[in-house]
Amino acid sequence: MSQRTNLFAALAALVAACVVPLAAPAQQQAHNQPILVFAAASMKNALDEVDAAFAKQTDIAVVASYDASSALMKQIEQGAPADIFISADLKWMDYGSQKQLIDDKTRVNLLGNKLVLIAGKDSKLNKVTIDPSLDLASLAGEGRIATGDVRAVPVGIYAKAALQKLGLWGAVEPKLAMVGNVRAALVLVARDEAPLGIVYATDAKVEPAVKVIATFPDDSHEPIVYPVAATRTAKPSAALYLAFLRSAAARAIFEHYGFSVLLKPVS
Repeated sequence: MSQRTNLFAALAALVAACVVPLAAPAQQQAHNQPILVFAAASMKNALDEVDAAFAKQTDIAVVASYDASSALMKQIEQGAPADIFISADLKWMDYGSQKQLIDDKTRVNLLGNKLVLIAGKDSKLNKVTIDPSLDLASLAGEGRIATGDVRAVPVGIYAKAALQKLGLWGAVEPKLAMVGNVRAALVLVARDEAPLGIVYATDAKVEPAVKVIATFPDDSHEPIVYPVAATRTAKPSAALYLAFLRSAAARAIFEHYGFSVLLKPVS
């Protein structure tokens, strides 16, 4: 009996020795799966650099999809397998929360931004002050003022709120060229297809073909806040990505591109 017991014990030890090394790589592989990030279009330049730094540090690949926050959240609602969602406003993150599409425990307010008025770099238009006395509609001449769709795209929502607060909305609304995301508005001005545009300060910073001629007063619209969260279906590696967004390395990149970082860095 003792010989048989010893034999079973030896076999069990052998099986355990074979199974444990196989389990560890499988667990490690789960944490190293590539992640899919859905992020506001205005984040592209900065986030591409952040993603490259994250991939270099962790060996986890990041695939990023950029568009208006509204469009991205609707894609997630329709089943797009995003792991991370970064919105350019609180509204669309709130929508994801209400629809139980994001993991509320992971949600934080990551970045801030400014709303600016831009013109082409060779435009004769110079610095102006945005206040109720500004005739913004006439400033555009026969052309249009490019910005995001005021019904859904965050930059357009901020722009409409600011123009209404300043009493300029009635005159400016007919002059607006509303597009699908902020980068599309930026392109229209950069190509001289629109004499003016309302975009974020960070967009103007990365486009040499435009210049900022005014900054909207902070109190003319809700603070521009970029919340971030993992989705309900996020891979385990999403937690590492969220932690990296709070790192000093990520903070330096975001600030280089003109964002204000709302979170304290985590080492």
